[in-house]
Amino acid sequence: MTPFLPLRHARRPAAGAALAMVLAACSIGPDYKGPPHVAPVAEHAAAFHRADPALTTTQAPLSHWWEGLDDPVLTDLVTTALRNSPDMKQAAARLHTARATQRERFAGFFPGGGMAAFWDRTRLPTGDITSVLGGSGQPDAMALPPAIKSDSYGAGFDASWEIDPFGGNRRGYEGARAQSEAQMAQLADTRVRLAADVGRNYVSLRGVQHRLALMQRTIEIERNMLDLTRQRRMQGTASQEDVERFLGQLSQVQAAIAPMQAQQASYMDALATLTGREAGQLDAQLSAPAPIPLPPEVVPVGNPADLLRRRPDIRVAERDIAANNAQIGQAIGQYFPKISLFGTVGFTAANGQRFFSGDSFSYMGGPTLEWSILNFARTNSRVGEARGGRDAALAHYQGVVLSALQDAEGALSRFGHQREYVLKLQDARGASDRSWILARQRQRAGTLSVIDALDVERQRVQIEQEQAQAQASMTNDYIAVQKALGLGWESPAPSAAAVRTAGR
Repeated sequence: MTPFLPLRHARRPAAGAALAMVLAACSIGPDYKGPPHVAPVAEHAAAFHRADPALTTTQAPLSHWWEGLDDPVLTDLVTTALRNSPDMKQAAARLHTARATQRERFAGFFPGGGMAAFWDRTRLPTGDITSVLGGSGQPDAMALPPAIKSDSYGAGFDASWEIDPFGGNRRGYEGARAQSEAQMAQLADTRVRLAADVGRNYVSLRGVQHRLALMQRTIEIERNMLDLTRQRRMQGTASQEDVERFLGQLSQVQAAIAPMQAQQASYMDALATLTGREAGQLDAQLSAPAPIPLPPEVVPVGNPADLLRRRPDIRVAERDIAANNAQIGQAIGQYFPKISLFGTVGFTAANGQRFFSGDSFSYMGGPTLEWSILNFARTNSRVGEARGGRDAALAHYQGVVLSALQDAEGALSRFGHQREYVLKLQDARGASDRSWILARQRQRAGTLSVIDALDVERQRVQIEQEQAQAQASMTNDYIAVQKALGLGWESPAPSAAAVRTAGR
């Protein structure tokens, strides 16, 4: 089982990790003890209830499930979408923001400081202006005393450090770390959903294209049957009612072409958008029909315990509990005083030559205490809000886990029943093929009319259309199983050849 993606801060130097452990030794508020046990039966179950043992196995599933469909075009589309999709870029940007917030919180554990320097020049007038006034009342410029000019120089360094003895800030960092991990899981969940969306649209596209080709064959058959009926009408062996019936059948088949062509265009446009391109840019690549990808005969699905560890949305909900739990301690920290240490050192002088002399040196420092004693009512409200947020996150986690199990069981059930339907249609297809061969033999022998032989072929093509639609639905159900299992975000395991090459 591949572990969930680790955070980058886990690879910090040993000193930083040791400091974090020391700081976490004493923090106010409840300590996070992990998520609740929502589904203890599923956590110890050896297999899913709805998994057909003939179609599935409890072996570890393939993370990059699209490679198991053996379709290079699909693999290329999924790879491109995971690299270029706007949804992926948005999720990555949110993760980057969360990690920046976490680093900012971590930096708050250390002292902060700054430097400043200045140079001032001052000019002040001196003397009594009345003493230099002449008899005319006008100042005598030659008698004005000189102005005083002075310079001042200064440079210093100041630093401050919030000690946080009660751990409110440490709970803030704990919450920021949980939010960063939640965003990482959200990015993984975006990968899971995006890969599944690309797969469903691609399989649906191939199914519609296959059915369109069969519809063209059906139109040819209906047109031949109509022409033969018109000839028989001219010969008096068929009625006008027969002609109108075959004309109606032909028009009905032709009318079904337009909505299917619209579906084809819609699927191609959806694939273009998912891969970060404009609508219509994939038409040239995807217009040519190709076989419908089919799932493997036996599908590895693992067990419910693997599902609960793997699904990113469960990880998101679990990290939200941790973040909300940390907010309780952060709110409780408002009850306690904040203690900080402050200090500044510097030099101040009126003469640049005496700037670094002993008498120009100055310093100041000491502790500061801040305590919002009269805000306890407001703090009570904030603690209550934090506890309510934690309880809501717990309930949300429970719902996500139960929904995930339901999603997996339902997807496995639909896939199994659809597989049975496809197998039944395969038997019907075999019977229709044999019937068509016999009809052609009878036609050559003259014991069956051409129009009746064409009707047998038309029924054969209709069964083939149903089979194509059922195969596309079966593969889409297979993709739904992979999405329900939370597959698609993990890095694939290296192949044996790659391992041998790396060891050389």
